[in-house]
Amino acid sequence: MKPLKFSLRTRIFLSMILLVLLASILIAAITVYQYKEEAKEYHQDRLERKEEAIRENIKFVIESTTYEVNEENITLILKERGKIHEISQVHNMPLNIYSLDGDLILRSKQSFFPDTTDLQLDETIMEELRTSSRKRVLRHTTKNDKRFQSSYTYITDNKFMPLAILNLPYLEDDYFITRDLNNFLIRLVEVYLFMLLIAILLAYFLSKYITRSLKTISDKINQTRLDKRNQKIDIGNVSEEIYTLVSAYNSMIDELEESAVKLATSEREQAWREMAKQVAHEIKNPLTPMRLSVQNFERKFDHDDPNIDQKVKEFSHTLINQIDTMSSIASAFSNFAKMPAQQNETLNVPKIVKLALDIFNEEYILFSAEKEEILAKFDRTQLIRVVTNLVKNAIQATEDVENPAILVAVTEEEGYACLTVSDNGTGISEENKPKVFEPKFTTKSSGMGLGLAMVKNIVESCDGSISFTSKLNKGTIFKVRFPN
Repeated sequence: MKPLKFSLRTRIFLSMILLVLLASILIAAITVYQYKEEAKEYHQDRLERKEEAIRENIKFVIESTTYEVNEENITLILKERGKIHEISQVHNMPLNIYSLDGDLILRSKQSFFPDTTDLQLDETIMEELRTSSRKRVLRHTTKNDKRFQSSYTYITDNKFMPLAILNLPYLEDDYFITRDLNNFLIRLVEVYLFMLLIAILLAYFLSKYITRSLKTISDKINQTRLDKRNQKIDIGNVSEEIYTLVSAYNSMIDELEESAVKLATSEREQAWREMAKQVAHEIKNPLTPMRLSVQNFERKFDHDDPNIDQKVKEFSHTLINQIDTMSSIASAFSNFAKMPAQQNETLNVPKIVKLALDIFNEEYILFSAEKEEILAKFDRTQLIRVVTNLVKNAIQATEDVENPAILVAVTEEEGYACLTVSDNGTGISEENKPKVFEPKFTTKSSGMGLGLAMVKNIVESCDGSISFTSKLNKGTIFKVRFPN
């Protein structure tokens, strides 16, 4: 099975549509990626700002406390007058305070995850915090199907000595960003649907314009025939490539016409040479016995012979038979060489065919017609000649058959009148099938073999066609089609 191949116009159309679709998909993908990156940077910056503000607030609380500032008192300092809760409310952030050993020692009342807060920090976090140059660790985690960032940093005194570890769990709330993204994507889809509609219309007309010249050239090439005069292509305002193609085609038409003329002349000359040879050969056949008869009569002529009258009559009969043979040869050649002008009468084909069959007396010739009236424009005389020749061939093909049968049928097929002549005769061998319509071909012991060649000439002169199917020793069917 051959792969499906699209026309150039279809490929141009689909390419432009595909280009718009790919552009819209690419822009949508880049937009989503950009929104996600901006959301990530936004949350990181926001967490850093809140962390800085909370540390400044805690620093202020430490500097204004009456407790001794050390690791043991940090819990008391932050719990004094609910400072940790106040800080949490002011900054709208939950706070977790861990000791330097990683134990949870204090947390604000506001907590997004009150049941899942780690009571003990992971050792890797503490190690990374100790070795970090910024003394800060950021972790991305998911809890209760919520995504959030957790920052870890030291709470220090005024001498920058670590007192505790501050943990800020920051929920990544993407509601507003997602809403803006969805709104943007909806508008993007609306715009690209409109652009896609414009692109379809533009692609249709543009592809049609681009391939219009190629379509004209394609139609002309498909109509090019060796047996008729072909028209050159005349297209203005075309590209250099199309102009080159048109010029090449027009040059080919000129060369084709010259070749067709030479070929037709050569074939005509060859056909007439062959025909002349055949006619000369057929005429020589009766001339030889005529010459011998005259010489024999001259040698044996005797005025005193009592049977002289009978001998003269026999001699005359012999000459007349040979002259008749030559006359039939001349008539056959004349009928083939000179085709009468078509009258193009409107004929009722079944009626004319039945009339042509009346000259035959064979009872095994049967006639059938699909309808009583099937009209066609044809020459009456020519149609009778076609029927007569085909039926004669069928009769000769069934001469040695025990129960001969010939069926002549007239039907109508898709605007064509069809004449079929079927027989159960000897059939045509595979070797002889290509030669059936050749002017001088015959398998009979007499005749010039012009009958079927003449039929083919008649049928094709009125834009019809003739074909046949045959099986050796089974029979032959000739089918003639000519337009209504």
